[in-house]
Amino acid sequence: MNAFANRAMNQYKQVGTRAKADVADPHQLIVMLFDGALERIAIAKGAVERKNGVEKGQKISSTIAIIDGLIASLDKDNGGEIAENLEALYYYMQRRLLVANVENSLEPLEEVASLLKDVRSAWIDIPMEQRLAANG
Repeated sequence: MNAFANRAMNQYKQVGTRAKADVADPHQLIVMLFDGALERIAIAKGAVERKNGVEKGQKISSTIAIIDGLIASLDKDNGGEIAENLEALYYYMQRRLLVANVENSLEPLEEVASLLKDVRSAWIDIPMEQRLAANG
């Protein structure tokens, strides 16, 4: 794919993501953050394998920023121990991503992807009644 086609595809993805975010409820927005982080980790893994340091660094930095968004979304006033534990886990993930970037290592990327998948799965499993109560 040439550079113009790549730019066009990226613009299309951004518009599609923005459109989804405009109609998503808070629960869906968090799922979108998880999905975005997992997508960027997958791209970063490919960049490590191809020895493309620039792309790797960009995708890892972007993933760290998404995790910042997950941290900011925590309700520390009402979330109690769960919110505290998630915050600690998210900070751990960010540290592991920094290790992956510095060491050009796949293992920390795979670890963070696995952790994100676990938390995403638990998030999706929240019963609809609880989601509605939290949003309402």
